[in-house]
Amino acid sequence: MPVKNRFAEMLPEITSWRRDLHENPELMFDTHRTAGIVAAKLRDFGCDEVVEGVGRTGVVGVIRGRESGSGKVIGLRADMDALPIEERTGAAHASKVPGKMHACGHDGHTAMLLGAARYLAETRNFDGTVVVIFQPAEEGGGGGKVMCDDGLMERWGIQEVYGMHNWPGQPVGSFAIRPGGFFAATDQFDILIVGRGGHAAKPHDTVDPVVVAAQMVQALQSIVSRNVDPVEQAVVSVTSMKTGSEAYNVIPQEVHLRGTVRTLDRKVRAQAEDRLIEIAQGTAAVFGARAEVTYHRGYPVMVNAPEQTEFAAGVARSVSGQCDEAPLVMGGEDFAYMLEERPGAYILVGNGDTAMVHHPEYDFNDEAIPAGCSWWAGIVEQRMPVS
Repeated sequence: MPVKNRFAEMLPEITSWRRDLHENPELMFDTHRTAGIVAAKLRDFGCDEVVEGVGRTGVVGVIRGRESGSGKVIGLRADMDALPIEERTGAAHASKVPGKMHACGHDGHTAMLLGAARYLAETRNFDGTVVVIFQPAEEGGGGGKVMCDDGLMERWGIQEVYGMHNWPGQPVGSFAIRPGGFFAATDQFDILIVGRGGHAAKPHDTVDPVVVAAQMVQALQSIVSRNVDPVEQAVVSVTSMKTGSEAYNVIPQEVHLRGTVRTLDRKVRAQAEDRLIEIAQGTAAVFGARAEVTYHRGYPVMVNAPEQTEFAAGVARSVSGQCDEAPLVMGGEDFAYMLEERPGAYILVGNGDTAMVHHPEYDFNDEAIPAGCSWWAGIVEQRMPVS
Protein backbone atom coordinates (compact mmCIF):
# COMPACT_ATOMS: atom_id res chain seq x y z
CA MET A 1 0.00 0.00 0.00
CA PRO A 2 1.97 3.03 -1.19
CA VAL A 3 0.65 6.58 -0.79
CA LYS A 4 -3.02 6.42 -1.71
CA ASN A 5 -4.06 8.21 -4.89
CA ARG A 6 -7.07 9.64 -3.07
CA PHE A 7 -4.79 11.67 -0.82
CA ALA A 8 -2.80 12.96 -3.76
CA GLU A 9 -6.09 14.14 -5.25
CA MET A 10 -7.12 15.71 -1.93
CA LEU A 11 -3.75 17.39 -1.31
CA PRO A 12 -4.76 20.91 -2.46
CA GLU A 13 -7.88 20.81 -0.28
CA ILE A 14 -6.13 19.38 2.80
CA THR A 15 -3.37 21.95 2.31
CA SER A 16 -5.96 24.74 2.32
CA TRP A 17 -7.36 23.40 5.62
CA ARG A 18 -3.88 23.28 7.10
CA ARG A 19 -2.97 26.80 6.04
CA ASP A 20 -6.22 28.21 7.39
CA LEU A 21 -5.43 26.63 10.76
CA HIS A 22 -1.90 28.01 10.53
CA GLU A 23 -3.18 31.54 9.97
CA ASN A 24 -5.45 31.29 13.02
CA PRO A 25 -3.46 29.63 15.83
CA GLU A 26 -4.98 29.02 19.24
CA LEU A 27 -3.25 28.15 22.52
CA MET A 28 -3.79 25.45 25.11
CA PHE A 29 -7.50 24.76 25.72
CA ASP A 30 -8.58 27.92 23.91
CA THR A 31 -9.00 26.02 20.63
CA HIS A 32 -12.64 26.92 20.07
CA ARG A 33 -12.31 27.97 16.42
CA THR A 34 -10.16 24.98 15.53
CA ALA A 35 -12.45 22.54 17.33
CA GLY A 36 -15.48 24.05 15.63
CA ILE A 37 -13.92 23.62 12.20
CA VAL A 38 -12.91 20.03 12.99
CA ALA A 39 -16.37 19.10 14.25
CA ALA A 40 -18.10 20.69 11.25
CA LYS A 41 -15.88 18.83 8.80
CA LEU A 42 -16.36 15.51 10.57
CA ARG A 43 -20.11 15.97 10.29
CA ASP A 44 -19.80 16.89 6.61
CA PHE A 45 -17.74 13.74 6.05
CA GLY A 46 -20.61 11.65 7.40
CA CYS A 47 -19.06 10.40 10.63
CA ASP A 48 -21.48 8.28 12.63
CA GLU A 49 -20.95 10.33 15.77
CA VAL A 50 -19.26 13.67 16.49
CA VAL A 51 -18.86 14.87 20.06
CA GLU A 52 -17.41 18.21 21.10
CA GLY A 53 -16.22 19.34 24.52
CA VAL A 54 -14.36 16.16 25.44
CA GLY A 55 -11.52 17.23 27.73
CA ARG A 56 -12.87 20.82 27.62
CA THR A 57 -12.30 21.59 23.92
CA GLY A 58 -11.41 18.22 22.42
CA VAL A 59 -13.39 16.68 19.55
CA VAL A 60 -14.11 12.99 18.95
CA GLY A 61 -15.46 11.47 15.74
CA VAL A 62 -16.65 7.88 15.28
CA ILE A 63 -16.57 6.02 11.95
CA ARG A 64 -17.93 2.48 11.73
CA GLY A 65 -16.60 0.12 9.11
CA ARG A 66 -18.65 -1.80 6.56
CA GLU A 67 -18.22 -4.81 8.85
CA SER A 68 -18.25 -4.90 12.64
CA GLY A 69 -17.72 -8.56 13.47
CA SER A 70 -14.20 -8.03 14.75
CA GLY A 71 -15.41 -5.78 17.56
CA LYS A 72 -12.13 -3.87 17.32
CA VAL A 73 -11.96 -0.17 18.16
CA ILE A 74 -8.88 1.87 17.26
CA GLY A 75 -8.19 5.46 18.27
CA LEU A 76 -6.22 7.90 16.10
CA ARG A 77 -5.09 11.11 17.79
CA ALA A 78 -3.95 14.53 16.50
CA ASP A 79 -3.17 17.65 18.55
CA MET A 80 -4.65 21.07 17.71
CA ASP A 81 -2.93 23.78 19.79
CA ALA A 82 -0.22 26.26 18.84
CA LEU A 83 2.61 28.00 20.72
CA PRO A 84 3.14 31.51 22.16
CA ILE A 85 5.82 32.42 19.60
CA GLU A 86 6.01 35.33 17.15
CA GLU A 87 6.20 33.85 13.65
CA ARG A 88 9.10 34.77 11.33
CA THR A 89 8.48 32.51 8.33
CA GLY A 90 7.37 35.24 5.95
CA ALA A 91 4.91 32.75 4.46
CA ALA A 92 1.74 33.96 2.72
CA HIS A 93 -0.20 31.86 5.22
CA ALA A 94 1.71 33.13 8.27
CA SER A 95 -0.09 33.61 11.57
CA LYS A 96 -2.52 36.51 11.72
CA VAL A 97 -2.44 36.46 15.53
CA PRO A 98 0.41 38.41 17.16
CA GLY A 99 2.51 36.31 19.51
CA LYS A 100 0.99 32.98 18.47
CA MET A 101 2.00 30.49 15.79
CA HIS A 102 1.81 26.84 14.84
CA ALA A 103 5.50 26.27 15.53
CA CYS A 104 5.17 22.53 16.14
CA GLY A 105 3.05 21.41 13.19
CA HIS A 106 -0.14 20.62 15.05
CA ASP A 107 -1.97 22.34 12.18
CA GLY A 108 -0.51 19.67 9.91
CA HIS A 109 -1.38 16.84 12.29
CA THR A 110 -4.99 18.03 12.49
CA ALA A 111 -5.28 18.45 8.72
CA MET A 112 -3.81 14.99 8.03
CA LEU A 113 -6.17 13.27 10.44
CA LEU A 114 -9.10 15.16 8.93
CA GLY A 115 -8.01 13.95 5.50
CA ALA A 116 -7.79 10.37 6.75
CA ALA A 117 -11.20 10.68 8.45
CA ARG A 118 -12.80 11.84 5.21
CA TYR A 119 -11.32 8.90 3.30
CA LEU A 120 -12.32 6.37 5.97
CA ALA A 121 -15.87 7.75 6.11
CA GLU A 122 -16.10 7.48 2.30
CA THR A 123 -14.70 3.97 1.94
CA ARG A 124 -15.40 2.25 5.30
CA ASN A 125 -13.18 -0.54 4.05
CA PHE A 126 -12.48 -2.02 7.48
CA ASP A 127 -14.03 -4.36 10.04
CA GLY A 128 -14.52 -2.49 13.29
CA THR A 129 -14.69 1.11 14.50
CA VAL A 130 -12.24 3.99 14.28
CA VAL A 131 -12.32 6.87 16.76
CA VAL A 132 -10.59 10.03 15.56
CA ILE A 133 -9.39 12.17 18.47
CA PHE A 134 -8.56 15.88 18.14
CA GLN A 135 -6.85 17.01 21.32
CA PRO A 136 -6.22 20.49 22.75
CA ALA A 137 -3.40 21.63 25.05
CA GLU A 138 -0.52 19.35 24.15
CA GLU A 139 1.94 22.20 24.61
CA GLY A 140 2.12 22.15 28.38
CA GLY A 141 -1.55 21.83 29.28
CA GLY A 142 -1.79 18.06 29.50
CA GLY A 143 -4.82 17.91 27.24
CA GLY A 144 -4.26 14.21 26.65
CA LYS A 145 -4.70 13.51 30.35
CA VAL A 146 -7.74 15.76 30.55
CA MET A 147 -9.40 13.86 27.69
CA CYS A 148 -8.59 10.52 29.34
CA ASP A 149 -9.91 11.78 32.68
CA ASP A 150 -13.08 12.74 30.81
CA GLY A 151 -13.62 9.06 29.95
CA LEU A 152 -12.23 9.05 26.41
CA MET A 153 -11.08 5.43 26.35
CA GLU A 154 -13.99 3.92 28.26
CA ARG A 155 -16.78 5.91 26.62
CA TRP A 156 -15.84 4.79 23.11
CA GLY A 157 -14.33 1.43 24.02
CA ILE A 158 -10.95 2.24 22.50
CA GLN A 159 -8.62 -0.77 22.56
CA GLU A 160 -5.52 0.64 20.84
CA VAL A 161 -4.41 4.20 20.13
CA TYR A 162 -1.97 5.67 17.59
CA GLY A 163 -0.35 9.08 17.21
CA MET A 164 2.01 10.84 14.80
CA HIS A 165 4.34 13.85 14.79
CA ASN A 166 6.18 15.55 11.96
CA TRP A 167 9.98 15.62 12.29
CA PRO A 168 12.27 18.22 10.68
CA GLY A 169 15.57 16.91 9.32
CA GLN A 170 13.98 13.63 8.27
CA PRO A 171 13.20 13.13 4.55
CA VAL A 172 9.72 14.27 3.60
CA GLY A 173 7.16 11.49 3.90
CA SER A 174 9.58 8.97 5.43
CA PHE A 175 8.91 7.41 8.83
CA ALA A 176 10.79 6.54 12.01
CA ILE A 177 9.70 4.80 15.20
CA ARG A 178 11.05 2.87 18.17
CA PRO A 179 9.55 0.55 20.80
CA GLY A 180 9.63 1.28 24.53
CA GLY A 181 10.54 4.62 26.05
CA PHE A 182 10.55 7.16 23.21
CA PHE A 183 9.80 10.69 24.50
CA ALA A 184 11.00 11.73 27.93
CA ALA A 185 9.20 12.50 31.16
CA THR A 186 9.30 16.28 31.60
CA ASP A 187 9.57 17.26 35.25
CA GLN A 188 10.31 20.70 36.70
CA PHE A 189 11.73 21.90 39.99
CA ASP A 190 11.87 25.07 42.06
CA ILE A 191 14.47 25.44 44.81
CA LEU A 192 14.31 28.37 47.20
CA ILE A 193 17.63 28.78 49.03
CA VAL A 194 17.17 30.79 52.21
CA GLY A 195 20.32 32.19 53.78
CA ARG A 196 21.06 35.35 55.78
CA GLY A 197 21.61 38.50 53.81
CA GLY A 198 23.85 41.41 54.61
CA HIS A 199 26.52 43.83 53.43
CA ALA A 200 28.80 42.43 50.73
CA ALA A 201 31.82 43.85 52.60
CA LYS A 202 30.99 41.71 55.64
CA PRO A 203 30.36 38.20 54.23
CA HIS A 204 31.31 36.62 57.56
CA ASP A 205 28.13 38.03 59.05
CA THR A 206 25.97 36.39 56.40
CA VAL A 207 24.99 32.97 55.08
CA ASP A 208 25.47 33.71 51.39
CA PRO A 209 22.78 31.95 49.33
CA VAL A 210 24.61 32.82 46.09
CA VAL A 211 27.58 30.68 47.13
CA VAL A 212 25.16 27.92 48.15
CA ALA A 213 23.43 28.18 44.76
CA ALA A 214 26.74 27.95 42.89
CA GLN A 215 27.68 24.80 44.79
CA MET A 216 24.20 23.37 44.35
CA VAL A 217 24.16 23.81 40.58
CA GLN A 218 27.42 21.88 40.36
CA ALA A 219 26.29 19.20 42.79
CA LEU A 220 23.04 18.56 40.92
CA GLN A 221 25.04 17.52 37.87
CA SER A 222 26.28 14.51 39.83
CA ILE A 223 22.79 12.98 39.57
CA VAL A 224 23.42 12.11 35.93
CA SER A 225 27.17 11.50 36.15
CA ARG A 226 27.25 9.51 39.41
CA ASN A 227 23.77 8.27 40.34
CA VAL A 228 22.07 7.24 37.10
CA ASP A 229 23.25 4.04 35.40
CA PRO A 230 25.46 5.14 32.45
CA VAL A 231 23.39 3.08 30.02
CA GLU A 232 20.24 5.02 30.97
CA GLN A 233 19.35 8.53 29.81
CA ALA A 234 18.74 11.55 32.02
CA VAL A 235 19.12 15.32 31.87
CA VAL A 236 19.20 17.70 34.84
CA SER A 237 19.33 21.36 33.84
CA VAL A 238 19.21 24.42 36.06
CA THR A 239 17.74 27.05 33.75
CA SER A 240 17.18 30.06 36.00
CA MET A 241 18.83 31.70 39.00
CA LYS A 242 17.27 34.77 40.61
CA THR A 243 18.15 36.70 43.75
CA GLY A 244 16.19 39.25 45.71
CA SER A 245 18.72 42.00 45.02
CA GLU A 246 20.47 43.60 42.05
CA ALA A 247 22.76 45.79 44.15
CA TYR A 248 26.53 45.42 43.90
CA ASN A 249 27.05 45.64 47.65
CA VAL A 250 24.25 43.44 49.01
CA ILE A 251 24.36 39.73 49.73
CA PRO A 252 20.74 38.65 49.22
CA GLN A 253 18.58 36.77 51.65
CA GLU A 254 17.32 34.26 49.08
CA VAL A 255 18.14 32.69 45.73
CA HIS A 256 15.54 30.95 43.58
CA LEU A 257 16.68 28.18 41.24
CA ARG A 258 14.46 26.48 38.72
CA GLY A 259 15.01 23.89 36.04
CA THR A 260 13.98 20.64 34.42
CA VAL A 261 14.64 16.92 34.74
CA ARG A 262 14.19 14.63 31.73
CA THR A 263 14.20 10.84 31.98
CA LEU A 264 13.17 7.87 29.82
CA ASP A 265 12.55 5.27 32.51
CA ARG A 266 10.07 5.33 35.41
CA LYS A 267 12.63 4.07 37.95
CA VAL A 268 15.24 6.59 36.83
CA ARG A 269 12.59 9.30 37.06
CA ALA A 270 11.90 8.47 40.71
CA GLN A 271 15.62 8.17 41.47
CA ALA A 272 16.37 11.59 39.95
CA GLU A 273 13.59 13.23 41.94
CA ASP A 274 14.78 11.73 45.23
CA ARG A 275 18.42 12.66 44.64
CA LEU A 276 17.60 16.21 43.57
CA ILE A 277 15.74 16.85 46.81
CA GLU A 278 18.47 15.21 48.92
CA ILE A 279 21.31 17.10 47.21
CA ALA A 280 19.54 20.46 47.39
CA GLN A 281 18.67 20.16 51.06
CA GLY A 282 22.05 18.65 51.99
CA THR A 283 24.09 21.25 50.14
CA ALA A 284 22.17 24.08 51.77
CA ALA A 285 22.57 22.54 55.21
CA VAL A 286 26.36 22.28 54.84
CA PHE A 287 26.54 26.08 54.47
CA GLY A 288 24.03 26.81 57.20
CA ALA A 289 21.27 27.70 54.78
CA ARG A 290 17.89 26.09 54.08
CA ALA A 291 16.51 24.73 50.79
CA GLU A 292 12.80 24.54 50.10
CA VAL A 293 12.28 22.19 47.14
CA THR A 294 9.12 21.94 45.05
CA TYR A 295 9.20 19.15 42.48
CA HIS A 296 6.58 19.21 39.74
CA ARG A 297 5.97 16.00 37.82
CA GLY A 298 5.06 16.80 34.21
CA TYR A 299 4.29 14.51 31.29
CA PRO A 300 5.27 10.88 31.92
CA VAL A 301 7.62 8.85 29.76
CA MET A 302 5.93 8.07 26.45
CA VAL A 303 6.23 4.32 25.97
CA ASN A 304 5.44 2.59 22.67
CA ALA A 305 4.02 -0.92 23.08
CA PRO A 306 6.22 -3.49 21.25
CA GLU A 307 3.49 -5.26 19.25
CA GLN A 308 1.75 -2.07 18.14
CA THR A 309 5.10 -0.45 17.30
CA GLU A 310 6.06 -3.35 15.03
CA PHE A 311 2.69 -3.14 13.33
CA ALA A 312 2.89 0.64 12.90
CA ALA A 313 6.37 0.30 11.39
CA GLY A 314 5.04 -2.26 8.92
CA VAL A 315 2.30 0.12 7.82
CA ALA A 316 4.89 2.88 7.42
CA ARG A 317 7.07 0.64 5.26
CA SER A 318 4.07 -0.17 3.06
CA VAL A 319 3.53 3.58 2.54
CA SER A 320 7.07 4.87 2.04
CA GLY A 321 9.18 1.76 1.46
CA GLN A 322 11.09 2.02 4.73
CA CYS A 323 10.77 2.91 8.40
CA ASP A 324 13.92 3.84 10.28
CA GLU A 325 14.69 3.48 13.97
CA ALA A 326 13.84 6.82 15.56
CA PRO A 327 16.22 8.55 17.96
CA LEU A 328 15.41 8.87 21.63
CA VAL A 329 13.78 12.24 22.24
CA MET A 330 14.34 14.10 25.52
CA GLY A 331 11.43 16.41 24.75
CA GLY A 332 8.01 15.59 26.17
CA GLU A 333 4.77 14.47 24.53
CA ASP A 334 1.44 14.18 26.33
CA PHE A 335 0.29 11.34 24.08
CA ALA A 336 2.09 9.48 26.86
CA TYR A 337 -1.09 9.70 28.93
CA MET A 338 -3.09 7.89 26.26
CA LEU A 339 -0.42 5.21 25.95
CA GLU A 340 -0.65 4.69 29.71
CA GLU A 341 -4.37 3.97 29.23
CA ARG A 342 -4.15 1.74 26.15
CA PRO A 343 -1.43 -0.01 24.13
CA GLY A 344 -0.43 1.79 20.97
CA ALA A 345 2.38 3.54 19.15
CA TYR A 346 3.62 6.98 18.16
CA ILE A 347 5.51 7.54 14.90
CA LEU A 348 7.52 10.34 13.28
CA VAL A 349 6.87 11.45 9.69
CA GLY A 350 9.57 13.42 7.89
CA ASN A 351 9.14 17.18 7.46
CA GLY A 352 12.25 17.61 5.32
CA ASP A 353 14.99 20.20 5.61
CA THR A 354 13.09 22.77 7.66
CA ALA A 355 13.65 24.72 10.85
CA MET A 356 13.21 22.64 14.00
CA VAL A 357 9.91 22.64 15.83
CA HIS A 358 9.36 25.45 18.38
CA HIS A 359 11.41 27.80 16.18
CA PRO A 360 9.89 31.05 14.81
CA GLU A 361 10.92 30.08 11.25
CA TYR A 362 9.41 26.58 11.39
CA ASP A 363 6.52 25.60 9.11
CA PHE A 364 4.82 22.28 8.51
CA ASN A 365 5.72 20.81 5.10
CA ASP A 366 2.53 20.19 3.14
CA GLU A 367 4.33 17.65 0.96
CA ALA A 368 4.19 15.26 3.93
CA ILE A 369 0.37 15.22 3.92
CA PRO A 370 -0.23 12.27 1.52
CA ALA A 371 2.17 10.01 3.43
CA GLY A 372 0.71 10.96 6.80
CA CYS A 373 -2.88 10.46 5.67
CA SER A 374 -1.97 7.14 4.06
CA TRP A 375 -0.39 5.93 7.30
CA TRP A 376 -3.50 6.81 9.30
CA ALA A 377 -5.70 5.00 6.78
CA GLY A 378 -3.33 2.04 6.64
CA ILE A 379 -3.40 1.63 10.43
CA VAL A 380 -7.18 1.19 10.24
CA GLU A 381 -7.43 -0.93 7.11
CA GLN A 382 -4.54 -3.24 7.96
CA ARG A 383 -5.34 -3.61 11.67
CA MET A 384 -9.05 -4.23 10.99
CA PRO A 385 -9.19 -5.85 7.52
CA VAL A 386 -12.52 -6.78 6.02
CA SER A 387 -13.12 -10.52 5.65
